Amino acid sequence: MKTIDHIYINGQFVRPHGTEILELINPSNGIASAQVSLGDETDAQTAIAAAKAAYPAFSQTTKEQRIIYMQQLHDAVLARSDELIATMTEEYGGPLHTCKGTVQRAANSFLRTAELLKKFEFVRYVGAAKVILEPHGVVGLITPWNANYSFICGKLATALAAGSTAVIKPSELSAAQTQLLTECLHAAGLPAGVFNIVNGRGATVGAEITRHPDIAKISFTGSTVVGKTIARGAVDTMKRVTLELGGKSPNVILDDADFEKAIPLALSTAIMNNGQACLAGTRLLVPEHRLDEVKRLIQKAAAAVKVGDPRDSATSIGPLVTRKQYDRVQRYIRLGIEEGAELLIGGEGHPAGLEHGNFAKLTVFANVTNDMTIAKEEIFGPVLSILSYKTEAEAIEIANDTIYGLHAYVSSSDSRRANRVASQIVAGRVFINGLYDEPEAPFGGFKQSGIGREFGAYGLEAYLEPKAVLGYGEAS
Repeated sequence: MKTIDHIYINGQFVRPHGTEILELINPSNGIASAQVSLGDETDAQTAIAAAKAAYPAFSQTTKEQRIIYMQQLHDAVLARSDELIATMTEEYGGPLHTCKGTVQRAANSFLRTAELLKKFEFVRYVGAAKVILEPHGVVGLITPWNANYSFICGKLATALAAGSTAVIKPSELSAAQTQLLTECLHAAGLPAGVFNIVNGRGATVGAEITRHPDIAKISFTGSTVVGKTIARGAVDTMKRVTLELGGKSPNVILDDADFEKAIPLALSTAIMNNGQACLAGTRLLVPEHRLDEVKRLIQKAAAAVKVGDPRDSATSIGPLVTRKQYDRVQRYIRLGIEEGAELLIGGEGHPAGLEHGNFAKLTVFANVTNDMTIAKEEIFGPVLSILSYKTEAEAIEIANDTIYGLHAYVSSSDSRRANRVASQIVAGRVFINGLYDEPEAPFGGFKQSGIGREFGAYGLEAYLEPKAVLGYGEAS
């Protein structure tokens, strides 16, 4: 069993002041895999002080120096990519292809940010004013467990590019991943205190970051419930916030789509990352008159989906992250049955032969209506709900009938029609006829899916405060 008994403050690995020990369980077999010593409010305060002390010098670094740091960080993460993949697969249970992609995105986030810095203008001119985009100061970065590496690296890259220093609170459930990634980031050789990483619970470390007056901004990715708590706490000191929260993403299949391609793709969007993805397309909207065809194609696609050992390259769905998450998913499956949805595939319990881990069955419900719980609430597991519509207008109405607005998908053989529908869906991102990766495009949500955007120039500007200077050309 691994022992993780250090956090990272002011350029050093130190033992935390906190005394709580958390036991982590391997999600594939239910066996304890690590013990982690969690930090507390005192550790958060020490980390914030270190970041505050490092800020004056770091905020004055040039773009060129920060670009060099980005390259160093990229190289350091990439150098241990095999270890990072193996650790994520074991601790989180993500399928091998998912973990490989996560590590690659984590490393590349620094290169992408370096490229952005090369063309980003921190001084602009608006009429008679000179507008200077200045860093906020110390930022708090609070990240979730479902893609630990890429969230930490993406947020950190943006904060550093802006000239801010950072205190990072990753999920305590990702402690082994965090430990290894911290070793990588340390090896990059940045100045002490520029970034600090404290394992700890949201109620302690996260709460201290939220209320501390020396934190100027918080970037949080996680549940809508926790995001609201952070927003309420942040307003007391008028912290800037970027909140990337939950989703219940609609996938609208128009009647002219190529169903042989669109339906398997729809299943893939629902089960990505074991279904533990905020952008998963978990509401599949299909024409009522083609529902039987959709059922047949879904069953055919599901037959090729393997649930099992995440280390096996053939596996599509690994275990859920914890027993608590497994139980949550089982509760939603029961609710779907109780509320009258048609259980098309899967159901309660473990797949045969996988009883010792947090493995859930790939589950698909048909004849779901948008007032059912499984259509309204984010399940965060491999559960897909199929809803039907009569007209295009009704499809759009159903798609938008949600408190969320993070992501959406549209399939059609007519590009103009697909774009027309996409323009009417209330979501931060809409994918037409595919899954895409455009890291420069803004990512974030409407409604209760969050506030603000991440990635690219939009994400960087969220870490900067505009200062307008007038009369800058006048003689003294």
